[in-house]
Amino acid sequence: MDIPRIFNITESAHRIHNPLTPEKLAILGAALRLEPGTRLLDLGSGSGEMLCTWARDYGIIGTGIDMSQLFTEQAKLRAEELGVADKVKFIHGDATGYVADEKVDVAACIGATWIGGGVAGTIDLLAQSLRTGGIILIGEPYWRQLPPTEDVAKSCLANSISDFLMLPQLLESFGNLGYDVVEMVLADQDSWDRYEAAKWLTMRRWLEANPDDEFAKDVRVKLTSEPVRYAAYTREYLGWGVFALMLRL
Repeated sequence: MDIPRIFNITESAHRIHNPLTPEKLAILGAALRLEPGTRLLDLGSGSGEMLCTWARDYGIIGTGIDMSQLFTEQAKLRAEELGVADKVKFIHGDATGYVADEKVDVAACIGATWIGGGVAGTIDLLAQSLRTGGIILIGEPYWRQLPPTEDVAKSCLANSISDFLMLPQLLESFGNLGYDVVEMVLADQDSWDRYEAAKWLTMRRWLEANPDDEFAKDVRVKLTSEPVRYAAYTREYLGWGVFALMLRL
């Protein structure tokens, strides 16, 4: 079980596999008012930066599940590096349908809502692991401005305009599911740059090290096209944020 190879290549040097910077990730942890011993579940945990840094900074304990073998190994190494391997554990596996054995205080899926078949399904899945009064974290794109055509939406790597909502409508949709939005931290264009542009140097270094790899042609095409595509489309049209939700009383 693993994710497509292109992601393992392009994001192999990333610690955070979404458009949050380390600073924004720390802001999110502080905003949630995490206390020592807070139990956290992270579906699609990537390289474990959220769990590891929050364990170091706030004393949380938790579990992360991710399909990428590479990212899971990086997460385990990060936990050792930060001295929190006794507080967090990482499982290489498919998080689809995963429910924690013990109820958690925070249940998260940051940028991987395909795990539950979309936002609503992922919220329902996370709720099964959540204690009464706990917090759900959802990381999700939204349109900064509505694409004028379906082709522009596809150039933002969406399937169609209808894939995402504008921010007010996204927030409203959480309410329609019966949840209060109690916090949010949003990416900006600078943090998008750090997520996307970092891939380009990684791809270039990979091409230099693997000129004869059968996948080199695909990586070459992507490196050639990505800077312009990103600057013209994703950077201008697509927003991204992490939203903290609590079930309405």
